[in-house]
Amino acid sequence: MSSELNKKYIVQPGGKLQGKFRVPGDKSISHRSIMLGSLAEGTTQVSGFLEGEDALATLATFRAMGVEIEGPENGNVTIHGVGMHGLKAADKDIYLGNSGTSIRLLSGLLAGQNFESTLTGDTSLSGRPMRRVTDPLAEMGASIDSNEGKPPLKINGGSKLKGINYVLPMASAQVKSCVLLAGLYAEGTTTVKEPAPTRDHTERMLQGMGYKVEVDGDTVTIEGGGKLTATSIDVPADISSATFFMVGAAISEDSDLTLTHVGINPTRIGVINILRLMGADITLSNERVTGGEPVADIRVKYAPLKGIDIPEEQVPLAIDEFPALFVAAACADGKTVLTGAEELRVKESDRIQAMADGLEILGVDAKATPDGIIIHGGPIGSGEVESHGDHRIAMSFAMAGLQAGGTIQINDCANVATSFPNFVGLASDAGLEIDELDD
Repeated sequence: MSSELNKKYIVQPGGKLQGKFRVPGDKSISHRSIMLGSLAEGTTQVSGFLEGEDALATLATFRAMGVEIEGPENGNVTIHGVGMHGLKAADKDIYLGNSGTSIRLLSGLLAGQNFESTLTGDTSLSGRPMRRVTDPLAEMGASIDSNEGKPPLKINGGSKLKGINYVLPMASAQVKSCVLLAGLYAEGTTTVKEPAPTRDHTERMLQGMGYKVEVDGDTVTIEGGGKLTATSIDVPADISSATFFMVGAAISEDSDLTLTHVGINPTRIGVINILRLMGADITLSNERVTGGEPVADIRVKYAPLKGIDIPEEQVPLAIDEFPALFVAAACADGKTVLTGAEELRVKESDRIQAMADGLEILGVDAKATPDGIIIHGGPIGSGEVESHGDHRIAMSFAMAGLQAGGTIQINDCANVATSFPNFVGLASDAGLEIDELDD
């Protein structure tokens, strides 16, 4: 796995971002297209599929469980669904690399099967908390063994699941989706109530495949025992991947960049809302709906940014985009304050601490707090920063080079391939001076 190799980025200072292009497909929707397409009756055609390591790990998992999947080829995947009860036990442990989405959603889906599965991952994934999914699944009747609440997870299968009313202790689309996927196999009704809105791709795709899902404000309800019908899925470009370029264009003078066919699901547009509050010049055009998901072309032109207090209701809508937003804050005039973002401490890395440390190395006044960060905008210098194997941190610091006073070296960047293959090539074409080197 490339995630075990060591790559570093060398970014030269200056430049601007220009052009019009499409970033890779949405990771969240790519994962779900494979999972639900495999459980559907009939053949599901997927276009725009993200050929990154995380989504490919999900694809390999369903192949290992007996699903015939053609592709991916240029983002096209054909899934010959086996129905709700057609999966077979994999003949060995299921390795999911760096993918938290895969392991948490699969835990729910596999809890309802009649066979045993063991889910493993790389060093980073093996340190991530899983009780947030194993606890509600146990409440539903699942039998799961873990390593003190962390992977590997041994899902013993064969349990009779029952529907539950579950109130999420934290806003997490992965936990919500895990419980809903287990609910497909549970007797009776499963209801999930969330404290704040999170991405709703699972609910949208279930509905798109003909499964009845009731959404009432902050509560989602499904009945077990239904079936899924195959469909066509056009995966939008990933707003999380678009974010790096949106921030890069917002902070570098004379930038004018258009990102096409980007998913603008209302549960994912916190980054647009926050950048606009900071003064960014962002326009949306060609808005349309494809496969139940709203998409648009996003144009970003340079404009001076100002520091803000980030509204807490926007935090769950931008949870993956904060590393890049911290770079925007570092380039803004004044102070930016983030609160209510404890979830960032248990992502692929402790993103709050990792970004604060890196920004400090680059000469920016950034102080981590228990649930957020305080950043005073100012000049970005040069230096060597650690990404801690976290793809989003690596790409965020790469964009900081546009406003840096000198060279930035970013270590441990191999995991960028999990979400954004060819990031370096696309960024170079757009105007960032970046080289990727093997250590």
